[in-house]
Parts: sequence; C-alpha cells; structure tokens
Amino acid sequence: MKATLRIQNVKCNGCATTIINKITKIDDVSSVFVSVEDNTISFNYTKEDQIDQVKSTLKKLGYPEEGEENSIGEIAKSYLSCAIGKL
Repeated sequence: MKATLRIQNVKCNGCATTIINKITKIDDVSSVFVSVEDNTISFNYTKEDQIDQVKSTLKKLGYPEEGEENSIGEIAKSYLSCAIGKL
C-alpha cells in the first residue's frame, strides 16, 4: 500500500535525506520519497500500524504532520536534522 503525508518544517534536501534515512529503517516501509517543494512524504507500507510509526518518527525528528502542533522545540529539531542530513 502507498501513503502520502503532508508534513511541516521541510526546508531543503538535507531535511529530505534525514527523513528518508530514518523512515527506511522502519520494518517493511520502502520507496520513501520526500518532496521539499510540496512538504510531503510518500512511502509504501504493508501494515496499518506502520503509518503511525512513520508519523511518530517524523514528529521525533521535528517534522510533524500538517495540522499537528508545531512547537519551537520541533522546529529546532528539524534544523538539527537538516544539518545532519547535509553531512
């Protein structure tokens, strides 16, 4: 199955790289693609609970789903994730 989520705080390809690297580590989640222009992430999954795992991982990285609280802490985490993704 395929899912697409709109997420917050995506600023550049460094963000996208970090997101892709972390999300592909979730079991049975594959074909992860991040659109910086659209602030979306698309991925394939096999079980419904994997969507929740992806959302939770994104939030921990500082990229909450659109419509969720976007605190100063999450914005700061996204800048850190961005910097790491550029390395």
